[in-house]
Amino acid sequence: MARESTDARPPDGLKADAIGFLDAMVIGLNSTSPAYSLAAAIGPVVALVGVYAPGVMVASFVPMLLIASAFYYLNKVDQDCGTTFSWVTRAMGPWAGWLGGWAIAMTGVLVVGSLADVAVTFGLLAFGLDSWADNEFVREVLTVLVILLMTAVCVIGTELSAKVQNVLILAQVACLLAFAVVALYRVYADTSTLDSVNPSLDWLNPFGAGGASLTGALLLGVFIYWGWESAVNLTEEVEDSATAPGKAAIWSTVILLVTYVSVAVAVVAYAGTEYLAENAAEEEFVFALLADEAMGSWDWVVLLAVSTSALASTQTTIIPASRTALSMARRRALPTHYAHINPRFRTPDVSTWWVAGIAIAWYLIVRQISENALFDSLTALSLLIAFYYALTGIACAVYYRRHLTESVRHFVLIGLGPLVGAGLLVWLLVESIGDMADPANSYSGDSWFGLGPPLVIGIGITVVGVVLMVVWRFVSPAFWSERPQVADPDLVHGDKEL
Repeated sequence: MARESTDARPPDGLKADAIGFLDAMVIGLNSTSPAYSLAAAIGPVVALVGVYAPGVMVASFVPMLLIASAFYYLNKVDQDCGTTFSWVTRAMGPWAGWLGGWAIAMTGVLVVGSLADVAVTFGLLAFGLDSWADNEFVREVLTVLVILLMTAVCVIGTELSAKVQNVLILAQVACLLAFAVVALYRVYADTSTLDSVNPSLDWLNPFGAGGASLTGALLLGVFIYWGWESAVNLTEEVEDSATAPGKAAIWSTVILLVTYVSVAVAVVAYAGTEYLAENAAEEEFVFALLADEAMGSWDWVVLLAVSTSALASTQTTIIPASRTALSMARRRALPTHYAHINPRFRTPDVSTWWVAGIAIAWYLIVRQISENALFDSLTALSLLIAFYYALTGIACAVYYRRHLTESVRHFVLIGLGPLVGAGLLVWLLVESIGDMADPANSYSGDSWFGLGPPLVIGIGITVVGVVLMVVWRFVSPAFWSERPQVADPDLVHGDKEL
Protein backbone atom coordinates (compact mmCIF):
# COMPACT_ATOMS: atom_id res chain seq x y z
CA MET A 1 0.00 0.00 0.00
CA ALA A 2 1.35 3.43 -0.93
CA ARG A 3 2.00 5.90 1.85
CA GLU A 4 1.82 9.65 1.56
CA SER A 5 4.31 10.76 4.16
CA THR A 6 6.88 8.02 4.63
CA ASP A 7 7.75 7.83 0.94
CA ALA A 8 9.09 11.38 1.21
CA ARG A 9 11.29 10.69 4.23
CA PRO A 10 15.02 10.95 3.63
CA PRO A 11 17.10 7.76 4.00
CA ASP A 12 18.69 9.19 7.16
CA GLY A 13 15.31 9.67 8.83
CA LEU A 14 13.92 7.95 11.90
CA LYS A 15 14.78 4.26 12.27
CA ALA A 16 12.10 2.26 10.52
CA ASP A 17 10.74 -1.01 12.01
CA ALA A 18 12.55 -0.35 15.30
CA ILE A 19 9.72 -1.72 17.44
CA GLY A 20 6.63 -3.89 17.02
CA PHE A 21 2.91 -3.61 17.80
CA LEU A 22 3.22 -4.81 21.41
CA ASP A 23 6.03 -2.34 22.18
CA ALA A 24 3.97 0.50 20.70
CA MET A 25 0.94 -0.49 22.77
CA VAL A 26 3.00 -0.59 25.97
CA ILE A 27 4.38 2.88 25.24
CA GLY A 28 0.82 4.11 24.66
CA LEU A 29 -0.27 2.61 27.98
CA ASN A 30 2.65 4.03 29.93
CA SER A 31 2.12 7.48 28.43
CA THR A 32 -1.14 7.75 30.35
CA SER A 33 0.68 6.93 33.60
CA PRO A 34 -2.16 4.63 34.78
CA ALA A 35 -1.25 4.26 38.46
CA TYR A 36 -0.42 7.94 38.91
CA SER A 37 -3.44 9.13 36.93
CA LEU A 38 -5.80 6.89 38.87
CA ALA A 39 -4.23 7.84 42.19
CA ALA A 40 -4.58 11.54 41.40
CA ALA A 41 -8.16 11.31 40.14
CA ILE A 42 -9.95 8.73 42.27
CA GLY A 43 -10.36 10.92 45.36
CA PRO A 44 -11.78 13.97 43.56
CA VAL A 45 -14.02 11.79 41.35
CA VAL A 46 -15.48 9.98 44.36
CA ALA A 47 -15.98 13.33 46.10
CA LEU A 48 -18.12 14.38 43.12
CA VAL A 49 -20.10 11.23 42.27
CA GLY A 50 -19.61 8.82 45.17
CA VAL A 51 -19.86 5.10 44.37
CA TYR A 52 -20.51 5.87 40.70
CA ALA A 53 -16.81 6.65 40.15
CA PRO A 54 -16.26 3.39 38.17
CA GLY A 55 -19.17 4.39 35.93
CA VAL A 56 -17.51 7.73 35.23
CA MET A 57 -14.42 5.81 34.10
CA VAL A 58 -16.65 3.97 31.62
CA ALA A 59 -18.35 7.14 30.34
CA SER A 60 -15.02 8.98 29.98
CA PHE A 61 -13.75 6.13 27.84
CA VAL A 62 -16.32 6.78 25.08
CA PRO A 63 -14.83 9.98 23.56
CA MET A 64 -11.34 8.48 23.87
CA LEU A 65 -12.34 5.41 21.85
CA LEU A 66 -14.01 7.58 19.20
CA ILE A 67 -10.94 9.78 18.85
CA ALA A 68 -8.72 6.67 18.81
CA SER A 69 -10.71 5.56 15.76
CA ALA A 70 -9.83 8.88 14.09
CA PHE A 71 -6.15 8.33 14.91
CA TYR A 72 -6.29 4.86 13.35
CA TYR A 73 -7.84 5.97 10.06
CA LEU A 74 -5.72 9.10 9.72
CA ASN A 75 -2.54 7.13 10.41
CA LYS A 76 -3.61 4.64 7.77
CA VAL A 77 -3.29 7.26 5.02
CA ASP A 78 -0.51 9.39 6.53
CA GLN A 79 2.19 7.76 8.64
CA ASP A 80 3.78 10.96 9.91
CA CYS A 81 5.22 11.16 13.44
CA GLY A 82 3.63 14.61 13.75
CA THR A 83 0.16 12.98 13.91
CA THR A 84 -2.34 15.76 14.68
CA PHE A 85 -0.09 18.45 13.21
CA SER A 86 0.34 16.63 9.90
CA TRP A 87 -3.24 15.36 9.62
CA VAL A 88 -4.95 18.64 10.49
CA THR A 89 -2.64 20.49 8.09
CA ARG A 90 -3.63 18.11 5.28
CA ALA A 91 -7.33 18.28 6.08
CA MET A 92 -7.87 21.85 7.27
CA GLY A 93 -4.81 23.86 6.26
CA PRO A 94 -1.55 25.07 7.86
CA TRP A 95 -2.98 27.50 10.43
CA ALA A 96 -5.12 24.91 12.21
CA GLY A 97 -2.37 22.30 11.81
CA TRP A 98 0.28 24.55 13.39
CA LEU A 99 -1.92 25.24 16.42
CA GLY A 100 -2.59 21.52 16.84
CA GLY A 101 1.14 20.81 16.79
CA TRP A 102 1.83 23.62 19.27
CA ALA A 103 -0.76 22.19 21.68
CA ILE A 104 0.88 18.75 21.63
CA ALA A 105 4.37 20.17 22.18
CA MET A 106 3.21 22.33 25.09
CA THR A 107 1.47 19.46 26.89
CA GLY A 108 4.84 17.76 27.16
CA VAL A 109 6.47 20.90 28.51
CA LEU A 110 3.78 21.36 31.15
CA VAL A 111 3.63 17.83 32.49
CA VAL A 112 7.11 16.26 32.27
CA GLY A 113 8.46 18.04 35.35
CA SER A 114 5.47 17.11 37.48
CA LEU A 115 5.63 13.46 36.42
CA ALA A 116 9.32 13.23 37.25
CA ASP A 117 8.66 14.92 40.61
CA VAL A 118 6.00 12.33 41.45
CA ALA A 119 8.31 9.49 40.35
CA VAL A 120 11.02 10.79 42.69
CA THR A 121 8.70 11.46 45.63
CA PHE A 122 6.95 8.09 45.58
CA GLY A 123 10.19 6.26 44.88
CA LEU A 124 11.75 7.81 47.98
CA LEU A 125 8.67 6.96 50.05
CA ALA A 126 8.69 3.37 48.76
CA PHE A 127 12.27 2.94 49.99
CA GLY A 128 11.56 4.58 53.34
CA LEU A 129 13.45 7.80 52.57
CA ASP A 130 10.70 10.06 53.84
CA SER A 131 13.08 12.81 54.99
CA TRP A 132 14.51 13.07 51.47
CA ALA A 133 11.00 13.29 50.05
CA ASP A 134 10.24 16.17 52.40
CA ASN A 135 13.38 18.07 51.35
CA GLU A 136 12.45 20.43 48.49
CA PHE A 137 16.02 20.86 47.26
CA VAL A 138 16.70 17.13 47.13
CA ARG A 139 13.45 16.48 45.29
CA GLU A 140 14.12 19.17 42.70
CA VAL A 141 17.68 17.96 42.02
CA LEU A 142 16.58 14.35 41.69
CA THR A 143 13.65 15.40 39.47
CA VAL A 144 15.95 17.20 37.05
CA LEU A 145 18.28 14.19 36.99
CA VAL A 146 15.35 11.87 36.22
CA ILE A 147 14.24 14.09 33.32
CA LEU A 148 17.77 14.11 31.91
CA LEU A 149 18.06 10.33 32.28
CA MET A 150 14.73 9.63 30.60
CA THR A 151 15.58 12.08 27.81
CA ALA A 152 18.88 10.28 27.23
CA VAL A 153 16.98 6.98 26.94
CA CYS A 154 14.71 8.56 24.32
CA VAL A 155 17.71 9.82 22.34
CA ILE A 156 19.74 6.59 22.53
CA GLY A 157 17.02 4.73 20.69
CA THR A 158 13.41 3.66 20.37
CA GLU A 159 14.36 0.02 21.01
CA LEU A 160 15.88 0.91 24.39
CA SER A 161 12.85 3.06 25.18
CA ALA A 162 10.57 0.12 24.43
CA LYS A 163 12.59 -2.27 26.63
CA VAL A 164 12.51 0.16 29.54
CA GLN A 165 8.78 0.69 29.07
CA ASN A 166 8.08 -3.07 29.01
CA VAL A 167 9.77 -3.47 32.40
CA LEU A 168 8.00 -0.46 33.89
CA ILE A 169 4.51 -1.50 32.72
CA LEU A 170 4.96 -4.99 34.17
CA ALA A 171 6.04 -3.55 37.52
CA GLN A 172 3.21 -1.05 37.49
CA VAL A 173 0.41 -3.45 36.56
CA ALA A 174 1.66 -6.13 38.96
CA CYS A 175 1.64 -3.64 41.84
CA LEU A 176 -1.81 -2.31 40.95
CA LEU A 177 -3.29 -5.79 40.67
CA ALA A 178 -1.73 -6.81 43.98
CA PHE A 179 -3.33 -3.80 45.65
CA ALA A 180 -6.74 -4.45 44.03
CA VAL A 181 -6.72 -8.14 45.01
CA VAL A 182 -5.73 -7.45 48.62
CA ALA A 183 -8.27 -4.64 48.95
CA LEU A 184 -11.17 -6.71 47.57
CA TYR A 185 -10.16 -9.75 49.63
CA ARG A 186 -10.26 -7.68 52.80
CA VAL A 187 -13.65 -6.24 51.82
CA TYR A 188 -15.23 -9.67 51.46
CA ALA A 189 -13.35 -11.02 54.48
CA ASP A 190 -14.70 -8.05 56.45
CA THR A 191 -11.21 -7.12 57.68
CA SER A 192 -11.07 -3.62 56.20
CA THR A 193 -9.87 -0.94 58.59
CA LEU A 194 -12.18 1.56 56.88
CA ASP A 195 -15.91 1.74 56.12
CA SER A 196 -15.86 -0.77 53.28
CA VAL A 197 -18.81 -1.34 50.92
CA ASN A 198 -19.55 -4.47 48.88
CA PRO A 199 -19.23 -3.75 45.15
CA SER A 200 -22.40 -3.49 43.06
CA LEU A 201 -23.09 -3.51 39.31
CA ASP A 202 -24.97 -0.27 39.97
CA TRP A 203 -21.59 1.46 40.37
CA LEU A 204 -21.04 1.13 36.62
CA ASN A 205 -23.94 3.48 35.88
CA PRO A 206 -22.20 6.70 34.80
CA PHE A 207 -25.38 8.75 35.20
CA GLY A 208 -26.16 7.58 38.73
CA ALA A 209 -25.02 10.88 40.25
CA GLY A 210 -26.23 13.27 37.55
CA GLY A 211 -26.12 17.07 37.69
CA ALA A 212 -23.12 19.37 37.68
CA SER A 213 -21.08 16.90 39.75
CA LEU A 214 -21.20 14.45 36.83
CA THR A 215 -19.73 17.06 34.47
CA GLY A 216 -16.83 17.75 36.82
CA ALA A 217 -16.15 14.03 37.25
CA LEU A 218 -16.22 13.44 33.49
CA LEU A 219 -13.63 16.19 33.04
CA LEU A 220 -11.32 14.35 35.42
CA GLY A 221 -12.18 10.99 33.89
CA VAL A 222 -11.43 12.01 30.31
CA PHE A 223 -8.01 13.38 31.08
CA ILE A 224 -6.75 10.31 32.95
CA TYR A 225 -6.91 8.56 29.57
CA TRP A 226 -4.73 11.20 27.91
CA GLY A 227 -1.45 9.99 26.39
CA TRP A 228 -2.45 6.77 24.60
CA GLU A 229 -1.69 8.37 21.21
CA SER A 230 2.07 8.27 21.88
CA ALA A 231 2.01 4.91 20.08
CA VAL A 232 0.99 6.73 16.90
CA ASN A 233 3.75 9.35 17.28
CA LEU A 234 6.14 6.42 16.77
CA THR A 235 4.44 5.41 13.52
CA GLU A 236 7.57 5.95 11.43
CA GLU A 237 9.50 3.62 13.74
CA VAL A 238 6.91 0.82 14.13
CA GLU A 239 6.64 -2.32 12.01
CA ASP A 240 3.56 -2.31 9.74
CA SER A 241 3.31 1.45 10.26
CA ALA A 242 0.07 1.88 8.30
CA THR A 243 -2.05 -0.07 10.79
CA ALA A 244 -0.09 -1.25 13.85
CA PRO A 245 0.28 2.17 15.59
CA GLY A 246 -3.44 2.93 15.21
CA LYS A 247 -4.40 -0.48 16.54
CA ALA A 248 -1.97 -0.02 19.44
CA ALA A 249 -3.69 3.25 20.33
CA ILE A 250 -7.15 1.65 20.28
CA TRP A 251 -6.09 -1.35 22.35
CA SER A 252 -4.35 0.97 24.81
CA THR A 253 -7.63 2.74 25.54
CA VAL A 254 -9.44 -0.58 26.02
CA ILE A 255 -6.81 -1.93 28.43
CA LEU A 256 -6.89 1.36 30.33
CA LEU A 257 -10.66 1.06 30.67
CA VAL A 258 -10.37 -2.39 32.26
CA THR A 259 -7.54 -1.27 34.56
CA TYR A 260 -9.21 1.93 35.70
CA VAL A 261 -12.61 0.35 36.36
CA SER A 262 -11.11 -2.64 38.22
CA VAL A 263 -8.92 -0.55 40.52
CA ALA A 264 -11.65 2.08 41.03
CA VAL A 265 -14.06 -0.63 42.18
CA ALA A 266 -11.44 -2.01 44.60
CA VAL A 267 -10.61 1.43 46.01
CA VAL A 268 -14.22 2.52 46.50
CA ALA A 269 -15.17 -0.84 48.00
CA TYR A 270 -12.29 -0.87 50.47
CA ALA A 271 -12.20 2.76 51.57
CA GLY A 272 -15.82 3.82 51.17
CA THR A 273 -16.91 7.13 49.72
CA GLU A 274 -16.64 9.21 52.89
CA TYR A 275 -12.94 8.47 53.44
CA LEU A 276 -12.04 9.15 49.81
CA ALA A 277 -14.05 12.37 49.72
CA GLU A 278 -12.43 13.61 52.93
CA ASN A 279 -8.95 12.98 51.51
CA ALA A 280 -9.65 14.13 47.95
CA ALA A 281 -7.44 17.18 48.42
CA GLU A 282 -4.46 14.87 48.93
CA GLU A 283 -4.54 14.10 45.18
CA GLU A 284 -2.15 11.24 44.33
CA PHE A 285 -1.17 10.83 47.98
CA VAL A 286 -4.55 9.24 48.66
CA PHE A 287 -3.00 6.03 47.30
CA ALA A 288 -0.20 6.33 49.84
CA LEU A 289 -2.81 6.58 52.59
CA LEU A 290 -4.78 3.63 51.23
CA ALA A 291 -1.64 1.55 50.77
CA ASP A 292 -0.82 1.93 54.45
CA GLU A 293 -4.40 1.06 55.45
CA ALA A 294 -4.84 -1.95 53.15
CA MET A 295 -1.36 -3.47 52.95
CA GLY A 296 0.42 -2.40 56.11
CA SER A 297 4.16 -3.09 55.82
CA TRP A 298 3.63 -3.95 52.14
CA ASP A 299 2.49 -0.42 51.35
CA TRP A 300 5.69 0.06 49.34
CA VAL A 301 4.09 -2.04 46.59
CA VAL A 302 1.51 0.65 45.82
CA LEU A 303 4.02 3.47 46.30
CA LEU A 304 6.30 1.73 43.80
CA ALA A 305 3.40 1.39 41.35
CA VAL A 306 2.80 5.14 41.35
CA SER A 307 6.55 5.84 41.11
CA THR A 308 7.11 3.52 38.13
CA SER A 309 3.95 4.87 36.50
CA ALA A 310 5.18 8.45 36.68
CA LEU A 311 8.71 7.43 35.68
CA ALA A 312 7.45 5.63 32.58
CA SER A 313 5.24 8.54 31.63
CA THR A 314 8.11 11.00 32.08
CA GLN A 315 9.88 9.26 29.22
CA THR A 316 6.91 8.56 26.97
CA THR A 317 5.51 12.09 27.29
CA ILE A 318 8.71 13.43 25.74
CA ILE A 319 8.09 11.28 22.64
CA PRO A 320 4.99 13.00 21.15
CA ALA A 321 6.33 16.49 21.87
CA SER A 322 9.72 15.79 20.26
CA ARG A 323 8.27 13.91 17.26
CA THR A 324 5.75 16.68 16.66
CA ALA A 325 8.54 19.29 16.71
CA LEU A 326 10.51 17.13 14.26
CA SER A 327 7.55 16.87 11.90
CA MET A 328 6.87 20.60 12.06
CA ALA A 329 10.53 21.38 11.34
CA ARG A 330 10.58 19.04 8.34
CA ARG A 331 7.65 20.96 6.86
CA ARG A 332 9.35 24.31 7.63
CA ALA A 333 6.73 25.13 10.26
CA LEU A 334 9.56 25.46 12.82
CA PRO A 335 13.30 26.17 12.43
CA THR A 336 14.91 23.32 10.51
CA HIS A 337 17.47 22.46 13.20
CA TYR A 338 14.63 20.81 15.18
CA ALA A 339 14.47 18.24 12.37
CA HIS A 340 18.01 17.00 13.03
CA ILE A 341 18.28 13.22 13.27
CA ASN A 342 21.10 11.68 15.30
CA PRO A 343 23.19 9.78 12.71
CA ARG A 344 24.00 6.96 15.13
CA PHE A 345 20.71 6.41 16.96
CA ARG A 346 18.40 7.81 14.25
CA THR A 347 16.25 9.66 16.76
CA PRO A 348 15.31 13.40 16.82
CA ASP A 349 18.01 14.39 19.30
CA VAL A 350 17.77 18.19 18.97
CA SER A 351 14.00 18.41 19.40
CA THR A 352 14.09 15.84 22.23
CA TRP A 353 16.68 17.75 24.25
CA TRP A 354 14.89 21.04 23.59
CA VAL A 355 11.62 19.62 24.94
CA ALA A 356 13.43 18.37 28.04
CA GLY A 357 15.25 21.66 28.55
CA ILE A 358 12.12 23.77 28.34
CA ALA A 359 10.25 21.31 30.59
CA ILE A 360 13.00 21.53 33.23
CA ALA A 361 12.98 25.34 33.09
CA TRP A 362 9.18 25.42 33.43
CA TYR A 363 9.26 23.00 36.35
CA LEU A 364 11.92 24.90 38.27
CA ILE A 365 10.36 28.32 37.67
CA VAL A 366 6.82 27.30 38.60
CA ARG A 367 8.08 25.25 41.54
CA GLN A 368 9.67 28.37 43.00
CA ILE A 369 6.27 30.07 42.96
CA SER A 370 4.60 27.23 44.87
CA GLU A 371 3.68 23.57 44.60
CA ASN A 372 0.09 24.64 44.03
CA ALA A 373 1.19 26.73 41.05
CA LEU A 374 2.71 23.57 39.57
CA PHE A 375 -0.62 21.77 40.01
CA ASP A 376 -2.39 24.75 38.42
CA SER A 377 -0.17 24.41 35.36
CA LEU A 378 -1.18 20.75 35.11
CA THR A 379 -4.85 21.68 35.28
CA ALA A 380 -4.28 23.90 32.25
CA LEU A 381 -3.41 20.72 30.35
CA SER A 382 -7.10 19.92 30.01
CA LEU A 383 -7.59 22.86 27.67
CA LEU A 384 -4.76 21.83 25.34
CA ILE A 385 -5.69 18.14 25.37
CA ALA A 386 -9.36 18.70 24.61
CA PHE A 387 -8.39 21.11 21.84
CA TYR A 388 -6.04 18.89 19.87
CA TYR A 389 -8.07 15.69 20.39
CA ALA A 390 -11.21 17.46 19.14
CA LEU A 391 -9.28 18.97 16.24
CA THR A 392 -8.10 15.48 15.24
CA GLY A 393 -11.64 14.09 15.30
CA ILE A 394 -12.90 16.89 13.07
CA ALA A 395 -9.91 16.53 10.71
CA CYS A 396 -10.67 12.83 10.24
CA ALA A 397 -14.20 13.49 9.00
CA VAL A 398 -13.06 16.41 6.83
CA TYR A 399 -10.15 14.52 5.27
CA TYR A 400 -12.31 11.49 4.44
CA ARG A 401 -15.38 13.51 3.48
CA ARG A 402 -15.62 12.07 -0.04
CA HIS A 403 -15.64 8.52 1.29
CA LEU A 404 -18.03 8.69 4.24
CA THR A 405 -21.07 7.50 2.28
CA GLU A 406 -19.31 4.54 0.67
CA SER A 407 -20.29 2.20 3.51
CA VAL A 408 -21.87 2.16 6.94
CA ARG A 409 -18.44 1.32 8.34
CA HIS A 410 -16.89 4.46 6.89
CA PHE A 411 -19.79 6.64 7.96
CA VAL A 412 -19.74 5.42 11.57
CA LEU A 413 -16.03 4.84 12.26
CA ILE A 414 -14.52 7.63 10.16
CA GLY A 415 -17.24 10.27 10.14
CA LEU A 416 -19.90 10.09 12.84
CA GLY A 417 -17.77 8.54 15.61
CA PRO A 418 -14.86 11.00 15.48
CA LEU A 419 -17.28 13.95 15.16
CA VAL A 420 -19.27 12.80 18.20
CA GLY A 421 -16.02 12.34 20.13
CA ALA A 422 -14.89 15.81 19.08
CA GLY A 423 -18.26 17.27 20.08
CA LEU A 424 -18.05 15.72 23.54
CA LEU A 425 -14.55 17.09 24.01
CA VAL A 426 -15.57 20.57 22.86
CA TRP A 427 -18.39 20.48 25.39
CA LEU A 428 -15.93 19.44 28.12
CA LEU A 429 -13.53 22.15 26.95
CA VAL A 430 -16.21 24.82 27.36
CA GLU A 431 -17.12 23.41 30.78
CA SER A 432 -13.42 23.47 31.76
CA ILE A 433 -13.07 27.12 30.78
CA GLY A 434 -16.10 28.07 32.84
CA ASP A 435 -14.79 26.13 35.83
CA MET A 436 -11.24 27.48 35.57
CA ALA A 437 -12.44 31.07 35.31
CA ASP A 438 -13.28 30.97 39.04
CA PRO A 439 -10.06 31.42 41.08
CA ALA A 440 -11.63 29.44 43.93
CA ASN A 441 -11.48 26.29 41.78
CA SER A 442 -7.68 26.42 41.40
CA TYR A 443 -5.22 24.62 43.67
CA SER A 444 -3.69 27.86 44.87
CA GLY A 445 -6.98 29.73 45.15
CA ASP A 446 -5.16 32.80 43.80
CA SER A 447 -6.61 35.24 41.30
CA TRP A 448 -4.57 36.17 38.23
CA PHE A 449 -6.14 39.07 36.35
CA GLY A 450 -9.46 38.13 37.96
CA LEU A 451 -9.30 34.56 36.64
CA GLY A 452 -8.08 31.23 37.92
CA PRO A 453 -4.35 30.56 37.29
CA PRO A 454 -5.01 27.43 35.13
CA LEU A 455 -7.12 29.45 32.68
CA VAL A 456 -4.55 32.25 32.56
CA ILE A 457 -1.79 29.70 31.86
CA GLY A 458 -3.90 28.11 29.11
CA ILE A 459 -4.68 31.48 27.53
CA GLY A 460 -1.05 32.56 27.84
CA ILE A 461 0.23 29.44 26.06
CA THR A 462 -2.34 29.94 23.30
CA VAL A 463 -1.43 33.60 22.82
CA VAL A 464 2.30 32.81 22.71
CA GLY A 465 1.57 30.10 20.14
CA VAL A 466 -0.46 32.44 17.94
CA VAL A 467 2.25 35.14 18.10
CA LEU A 468 5.01 32.68 17.20
CA MET A 469 2.89 31.28 14.38
CA VAL A 470 2.29 34.72 12.86
CA VAL A 471 5.97 35.67 13.18
CA TRP A 472 7.12 32.41 11.59
CA ARG A 473 4.58 32.90 8.80
CA PHE A 474 6.60 35.93 7.66
CA VAL A 475 10.04 34.48 8.44
CA SER A 476 9.45 31.19 6.60
CA PRO A 477 6.32 31.38 4.42
CA ALA A 478 6.87 28.04 2.60
CA PHE A 479 4.74 25.97 4.97
CA TRP A 480 1.79 28.34 4.69
CA SER A 481 1.51 27.71 0.96
CA GLU A 482 0.15 24.22 1.64
CA ARG A 483 -3.52 23.73 0.80
CA PRO A 484 -6.12 21.39 2.34
CA GLN A 485 -6.41 17.98 0.69
CA VAL A 486 -8.70 14.96 0.73
CA ALA A 487 -7.81 11.33 1.35
CA ASP A 488 -6.27 9.45 -1.58
CA PRO A 489 -8.81 6.80 -2.77
CA ASP A 490 -5.99 4.28 -3.32
CA LEU A 491 -5.03 4.56 0.34
CA VAL A 492 -8.60 4.52 1.63
CA HIS A 493 -9.35 1.32 -0.25
CA GLY A 494 -6.12 -0.43 0.70
CA ASP A 495 -6.02 -4.06 1.71
CA LYS A 496 -5.53 -3.49 5.42
CA GLU A 497 -8.58 -2.77 7.50
CA LEU A 498 -9.25 -2.47 11.23
